[in-house]
Amino acid sequence: MKALRLLVPSMALLLIAGGLASCHKKTETAVAPELVRDIHVVQSSAQKVPETVESVGTVQATESSTLSAQVMGIIGSIAVHEGDHVRAGQTLLIISAAQLDADTKRAHAAVVAAGQQIAAAESDATLAASTLKRYEMLKAQKSVSPHEFDEVASRAQAAAARLAAIRSQEAEAKAAEAAAHTMQGYTRVRAPFDGIVTGRMVDPGAVAAPGVPLLKVEKAGPLRLETSVDESRLGLIKVGAALPVVIDSISITPVQGKISQIVPAADPKSRSFLVKIALPPMPGLHSGMFGHALIARGMRDAVLIPSSAIVTHGSMHGVYAVGPNQLVALRYVTIGQRLGSKVEILSGVSGGESLVDSPGERELSGKRVEVRQ
Repeated sequence: MKALRLLVPSMALLLIAGGLASCHKKTETAVAPELVRDIHVVQSSAQKVPETVESVGTVQATESSTLSAQVMGIIGSIAVHEGDHVRAGQTLLIISAAQLDADTKRAHAAVVAAGQQIAAAESDATLAASTLKRYEMLKAQKSVSPHEFDEVASRAQAAAARLAAIRSQEAEAKAAEAAAHTMQGYTRVRAPFDGIVTGRMVDPGAVAAPGVPLLKVEKAGPLRLETSVDESRLGLIKVGAALPVVIDSISITPVQGKISQIVPAADPKSRSFLVKIALPPMPGLHSGMFGHALIARGMRDAVLIPSSAIVTHGSMHGVYAVGPNQLVALRYVTIGQRLGSKVEILSGVSGGESLVDSPGERELSGKRVEVRQ
């Protein structure tokens, strides 16, 4: 019985030892990481970068015009739509104005009537003048009485005065006709310059009235970003200086703009100044797009990594960090501004760390990597 009691603990110890050995073997098998070969790594770096403040704005044409009616009438036809390219002087819209047509015809008839009256008055004046010359000769010969001579002279003066009056009326009629033609010319709305139609506010059949906008045309050529800069930052910029600009819908990489104008009057409500920044030609750039200028105000410390090391999971950004034992860990990071091919990391990575470059869609977290030399 004593021997049996000694045997039982011994067997128990053997079973426990065997179980521990088995568990240890399974653990070694479970934690063996997968090896991924031919991995290229890049280094994060701590650098001095420009400290900037953003000033948001809108892309605008350097010159634009909102075309309005100058006369009352019904819109007869519109020859253009939004996006159409137009030439300077091209007829874009026609207004039907019957009253202006009638006024033009009336003014022309007045000019014709004045011309006919001038012809008759000139004939009378010529006859009166020749009669006066004959009476002057008779007067010299003392063949007419002074009373008869005075009557002839008076008729000649009256004929000349009537001719002058009718000529004045003709000039007035011609001026009225020119004014009528000018007003009739306003029924054709023309392009003020070569450009693009960016707005059409009316359709045929609508009533046009003076001051009512009809079309908007923007001049073809370079565009600019118009932004408001707070008065406290006005000392950081000057006309002619280069300024990085980001147009978010086109590219996250800044382009070099140039400050073309700083309007010298602040908005009394916002205490800000309108700044116009000329933009270089960019494919896909259109007026109305959102953009922001980056105004430098000194230098600061930052951690930068190549943007190719960034992986995106939904709305989260991360990097694969390579540890001293070549094991990879996924770290989620907060990114800041982009500087060329590099991006600033606000949290999640320190300077001097090794990161997997261009990981693509591969899942590398927890794996061991073999770095390409």
